[in-house]
Amino acid sequence: MPLVTTGELVTRAAADRSAVAAFNVITLEHVEAVVAGAESAGCPVVLQVSENAVKFRYGRLIPLARAAVAAAERAGVPVALHLDHVQSDDLLRQAPAVGFSSVMYDAARLPYLDNLAATKAAAAWAHAQGLWIEAELGRVGGKNGAPPLDAHAPGARTDPAQASAFVADSGVDALAVAIGSSHAMTTRTAALDHALLKRLSAAVDVPLVLHGSSGVPDGELTEAVAGGIAKVNVGTALNIAMTTAIRDFLAAHPDAVDSRTYLSVGREAMVRTVAGIITVLAGARGDAP
Repeated sequence: MPLVTTGELVTRAAADRSAVAAFNVITLEHVEAVVAGAESAGCPVVLQVSENAVKFRYGRLIPLARAAVAAAERAGVPVALHLDHVQSDDLLRQAPAVGFSSVMYDAARLPYLDNLAATKAAAAWAHAQGLWIEAELGRVGGKNGAPPLDAHAPGARTDPAQASAFVADSGVDALAVAIGSSHAMTTRTAALDHALLKRLSAAVDVPLVLHGSSGVPDGELTEAVAGGIAKVNVGTALNIAMTTAIRDFLAAHPDAVDSRTYLSVGREAMVRTVAGIITVLAGARGDAP
């Protein structure tokens, strides 16, 4: 079916007090696995390409983007394409021409006023191109090879009053908040601050996004959706599934050389991971406000 927009999926999820899953893809096998997992679960999904993934692909966005668009157009469920954690204005400006309906502009590393100024400029440009835009406030951490952030460190979490002002002044369509998760976690041990999430949901009038969800247990994810999270980002969990399956296959078949044999095993492991996470989110639903 034709590509849908991230904005419509997240807006619908927020209205339903549910959440849409968004998976970061690096290879064609990631793309195929996300689509197949979503089809297995019978739910819409967002394919995300991060700036780091573009760097891995020799700095070229178009090849992976075109593969994602082709897979989405042949999917049996609605699929949207999102450009994730963009810091480069040049990369931001490539998004509309290659099928992306949305972008997460990441200036969260900057001091508050600089983050606001950069995000406001990005949002103005994005809206002029018809793009839906997400930003981040607080410190989720764990990106670009840094160790996972101490999510309990002073100042790491998103302040509700500051979040309200940031959204109003920047004009963004969604906000990723720091409530206890961290990027690149390889264990599902994150404990979310649900009381803070409740305050953020009351203070901010755009959908809230949870980054670093690979490290969040199922029960915590369910409670986060009930508390107001409308988009759940997952990346590392796919890499863990793929790498573990390939490592086990090669250990059992040390003479294997045909990459299709082990890539197919890795891809199927990711399919199961995608379907499992989507199923958890599909079963989570907040009470009507």
